[in-house]
Amino acid sequence: MDESTKKIAVVTGAGSGIGRSVALTLAAAGWAVAVAGRRTGPLEETAEAAGADADVLCVRADVSDPEEVTALFESVRARYGRLDLLFNNAGTFGPGGVPLEDITYEAWRSVVDVNLTGAFLCAQAAFRQMKRQDPQGGRIINNGSISAHVPRPNSIAYTATKHAMTGLTKSLSLDGRPYRIACGQIDIGNAATEMTERMQTGILQANGQLAVEPVMDAADVARTVRHMAELPLEANVQFATVMATSMPYIGRG
Repeated sequence: MDESTKKIAVVTGAGSGIGRSVALTLAAAGWAVAVAGRRTGPLEETAEAAGADADVLCVRADVSDPEEVTALFESVRARYGRLDLLFNNAGTFGPGGVPLEDITYEAWRSVVDVNLTGAFLCAQAAFRQMKRQDPQGGRIINNGSISAHVPRPNSIAYTATKHAMTGLTKSLSLDGRPYRIACGQIDIGNAATEMTERMQTGILQANGQLAVEPVMDAADVARTVRHMAELPLEANVQFATVMATSMPYIGRG
């Protein structure tokens, strides 16, 4: 690919799961990808999986830390000079299976710091870069969740932040209009990752029973992200839901 036409992406939470799958899919399509996460080792594994011909920049960064987010986007600007895509993917479920009344303030705060504040900080940094670059503009894709629509039992911190992600997406879409900055959200249900291993052994349902739930390949999610990312800036997928076909979401489950 001509270096002058190569698209530049930042993928957070790229050391595993959906983030890794999206980074690999974009790299295979010729994108330059800056992969970010809290641990260097998994990021390097993602870069290695992309292959020697891929243009992958590994940047260790905690998205909940404003200074580390600033350093992440400065590294991307120094290497590539511009930014075309942010996939805001980093997230944590928090304390699984803990009743609402037993969640500590520290546990609540840690989920909010990563899922909501981290997404905001990265979007803000991307917005600043996309606004000032020439040609102006770019795209932000936020990783929501089925939980942006309906909760699971004992998931109040995660669910609240994913509902907030929808507000973040809408505000970014509106505020980005004058600068050719598009923003969309992908809500994912039961992609097979480390976070969803419980689905395959039995997870608590709304009726109090445990049930095994179907999962889908994370690569199916990544293809959807790539489609959203490669649209011209005059078009936008505002919200997309990609889920395991038979998961208990539509209807009574």
